[in-house]
Amino acid sequence: MEIFIRLLAMALALGALVYASKLFAKIMAKDEGTEVMKTIARRIQVGAMAFLTTEYKILAIFVAIVAVVITAFLSFWTALAFVCGAFASGLAGWIGMHTATRAAVRTTNAARRSLSEALDIAFSSGTVMGLTVVGLGLFGVTFFSWVYGNAGLDNALGFSFGASSIALFARVGGGIFTKAADVGADLVGKVEAGIPEDDPRNPAVIADNVGDNVGDVAGMGADLFESYVGSILATMILGFAITSLPGNEAAQGAVVLYPILLSALGIIASILGTFRVHTNDETKLHHALFSGLFGASVLLVAFMALATLVFGWSGTITVDGKAISCWDAFWTVVIGLFLGVIIGKVTEYYTSEQKAPAQEIAKQSQTGAATNIIYGLALGMSSTWLPLLLICLGIGWTFSLAGIYGISLAAVGMLSTLGISLGVDAYGPVADNAGGLAEMAHLEPEVRKRTDALDATGNTTAAIGKGFAIGSAALTALALFNTFSVQAETLANKVGAKVPVLNINDPNVMIGLFIGGMLPFFFSALAMRAVGSAANDMIGEVRRQFREIKGLLEGAPGAEPDSARCVAIATKGSLRQMIAPGLLAVLAPIVVGRLIGAEALGGLLAGSLVSGVMMALFMSNAGGAWDNAKKFVESGEYGGKGSETHKAAVVGDTVGDPFKDTAGPAINILIKLMSIVALVFLPLFIRAAAN
Repeated sequence: MEIFIRLLAMALALGALVYASKLFAKIMAKDEGTEVMKTIARRIQVGAMAFLTTEYKILAIFVAIVAVVITAFLSFWTALAFVCGAFASGLAGWIGMHTATRAAVRTTNAARRSLSEALDIAFSSGTVMGLTVVGLGLFGVTFFSWVYGNAGLDNALGFSFGASSIALFARVGGGIFTKAADVGADLVGKVEAGIPEDDPRNPAVIADNVGDNVGDVAGMGADLFESYVGSILATMILGFAITSLPGNEAAQGAVVLYPILLSALGIIASILGTFRVHTNDETKLHHALFSGLFGASVLLVAFMALATLVFGWSGTITVDGKAISCWDAFWTVVIGLFLGVIIGKVTEYYTSEQKAPAQEIAKQSQTGAATNIIYGLALGMSSTWLPLLLICLGIGWTFSLAGIYGISLAAVGMLSTLGISLGVDAYGPVADNAGGLAEMAHLEPEVRKRTDALDATGNTTAAIGKGFAIGSAALTALALFNTFSVQAETLANKVGAKVPVLNINDPNVMIGLFIGGMLPFFFSALAMRAVGSAANDMIGEVRRQFREIKGLLEGAPGAEPDSARCVAIATKGSLRQMIAPGLLAVLAPIVVGRLIGAEALGGLLAGSLVSGVMMALFMSNAGGAWDNAKKFVESGEYGGKGSETHKAAVVGDTVGDPFKDTAGPAINILIKLMSIVALVFLPLFIRAAAN
């Protein structure tokens, strides 16, 4: 049975990659449109690849150094998995961005004919990203867990560590790039010069479109890739620890491989769900995308019920003093699966331009940027309560069913349909770029109307994606934290050290809690400053070009902006300033664990988890609401484009940009990466305590 499940998982993972390649070929077979469209698209493609190539060269050095350190202090096998995890994460990001930058111009051209065809290309592009992530992730986890065996799963954690490292740098670097360009384009173009969004006269527009891809495609893909592999591995390690206890040994194979089986069936459900995504009615775009996601979730529940019946363990195992059957585990999966959907919908409510919160921010913009920002901050803070309560409900419910193993399974369940949920999210940047191309190529108004409909839906799906990412990050980090606790006890017993206990009365634990609670704030400050610094350079460059290139602002024939210069500024600024936040996430748990001890490290993980989830929700929801409040004004409300209300809304949007696309999403990776680093280097801290 165990061999069959592993072979099935690897076969379906490869199947996902094959299907993704076929979708890519289908996209590439579509026509790119006019020569002007092709020229603009090439600029975006070249800029995106130049950024990613430069970023990967820097990250290759980081990966090599960390691999040497892991080999010297831990194990060559952990280092090998680390390098492979980093490579797989980088490859997934490269494929996703390569596809997105080529799909955008084809989406624009398809919109000249029909909305349905444009939707198909944009969504197919997102699906390529989603299926590449799950294909590479599941294949890597299954391969290393099989080669290393259940007893060597701690070495397989290196795969997750590599993925997490690349994810953080990709998210932070891409986020700094895209928001520096976006802020520069908006403040100088819209507010100062009074020209429309995506106007070809604006030198920062190409960089802005490049940023959509490096931040929202490559960055989001890497983010969810590491959540995906981290949740699976954490659950497998917990399952092995549980079934190593007396009385549970007979169920070991089924318990350890249950998350792999779940993820494998999730690939089938995701692919089948994509066939539900189609419409030619712009009012039903959101319904079409959500229908695909919901349909995949329902299918997965049916598949898992059948798989549990066939492959589930007989009788019960004991987890946290509870007798757990395979059907208890099944229901934790269902809870996690639908909890992710619900959290996404809650996030949509707080950020959608069709809902009251974002519309109220737009209303407040009538009295200036200050009231816009005040209300946006308040909304972001108030938006944390319901998602947090839902997460608490999920934790309590799944724990009552299957203990800490149930909580970890809920995290895997939430991410099990990532093949389509990431596709729904990655569709957004493609639609956004398609609209920009329509504007820059001066296509007929009907084309822009269709791409705007796609883009408006993309803003909603992006909000759902961010809520989904935060919810999955919370449960994944909690799963990793539970694994940390179990591994700490196991290792301490092996070497004869004192078992670390997370006692709040212990001053070392309290120190760790305070340090952990502070880190998301300090990390966010580094990311926000980086955006501000890079945006400052971008604003100066756009102003210079408007001032020095004769006839540019007037649109005179032959007056062309130097967009390559803006791309270079954003690239240099983002790559230089992504280093400090990335190193903070890797070094903080190592320093605390080595200098203070495993108890303080446990406190650090707990503190960062609590404050990090709330900060991520606050920043992502506030930023999303500011963005859509601006779009609500641009739709014609409160004076529409060019009004004083619009200028105030643009200022609020630029404040929210680094909230929702740089610092907020990167916090998700921060809390998971620190947990992975703590797990990987835990043997060093335990051995030091024993000596």
